[in-house]
Amino acid sequence: MPICVKSEIQPLKKVLLHRPGQELEHLIPGTLERLLFDDIPYLAMAQKEHDCFAQTLRDQGVEVVYLADLCAQTLADAQVRSRFIADFIHASGSLAQNYSQLLTEYLSAINDPLQLVLTTMSGVSFADVKSSAGGPLAAYLHTASHFLLDPIPNLYFTRDPFASIGNGVTLHRMYSATRNRETIYGRYILQHHPDFAGQVPFYYTPSEPFSLEGGDLLNLSPEVLTVGISQRTMPEAVERLAKNIFSDERSTIRTILAMDIPSIRAYMHLDTVMTQADVDKFVIHPGILDSLRVFEVTAGEKESLHVRELDAPLEVILQHYLHQDKVTLIHCGGKDAIASQREQWNDGSNTLCVAPGVVIAYGRNYVTNRLLEDAGIKVLEIPGSELSRGRGGPRCMSMPLIRE
Repeated sequence: MPICVKSEIQPLKKVLLHRPGQELEHLIPGTLERLLFDDIPYLAMAQKEHDCFAQTLRDQGVEVVYLADLCAQTLADAQVRSRFIADFIHASGSLAQNYSQLLTEYLSAINDPLQLVLTTMSGVSFADVKSSAGGPLAAYLHTASHFLLDPIPNLYFTRDPFASIGNGVTLHRMYSATRNRETIYGRYILQHHPDFAGQVPFYYTPSEPFSLEGGDLLNLSPEVLTVGISQRTMPEAVERLAKNIFSDERSTIRTILAMDIPSIRAYMHLDTVMTQADVDKFVIHPGILDSLRVFEVTAGEKESLHVRELDAPLEVILQHYLHQDKVTLIHCGGKDAIASQREQWNDGSNTLCVAPGVVIAYGRNYVTNRLLEDAGIKVLEIPGSELSRGRGGPRCMSMPLIRE
């Protein structure tokens, strides 16, 4: 199978990344909030940091594939390419739809499939299409820097648009409209790329009415999936997902643990406050422990669900479902409340496990990294001064396709 992810910690064999591109340089102060950024990363340095991340993965024996490359290979088929352009424009909102013919002509004239993909990612402005903006009023009011197709700067967080679960995937309805186009690339790859087409079951699609994002999905074991109820994932989405998974005879998942975390930007996904580092160790932001609620979701009768709240400390819950004698929670920032908040904001809790007891983490979170090492975890540090400006860490920036 082209997708096989039944754990957060088993040796990582193949991973999907997106190297940040021109879309970051198309961020401006006036669009930061709408495009979900707090600052503008310096692209050249962000690319160097991302290249270091990719090389660290390769040094661990991981095959690295890139979103833009896979999508470009898919669009080598002229009919698929034509549908992609139409779908992309339609998903880009009313302004793009108003100039659909102009954008179709512009994008269709790009002969290189890879360049076409990168253009849709970086955005298309009025200056790019050399248009009079379609009429006298628009011509007067739209500046050359006004975008017909917005850039998609969040793309380097490949974890969110779709997620690998067992041998299947969830293709998501994103929380923010500005991120909905991100799922198009994954959909075309999964449905049309020869390595994936017809081989991957879908447990969720963007046609669902409730938001679900990949940072809230953690594969604890072949039998247990954890889903965060967060700022970006709705409880109704967890119910839909559970019913779809439980109804698939090929799925080995029997239990979903729904974890309700505070709905704030700092904790936007479950993996910003909790990731697994070893068979019996997790790094966690202590700020969520007092308010965290955990629910067990299992299959009921006649396609219904059975839900019960679990009244036990988190480590006891994890110990039970992972069949471990003991589970250790390593606190992000340790006992220092200031370091804890600072390093969680800079994704100290967002580690990527590449093998049991081996994680990739931003070097800037030195307090948490030392605590991990003291607990016997090998920490592979990467630079992240620019990448972290997008509010995501190594796990956010990676979509595992195959784990051992």
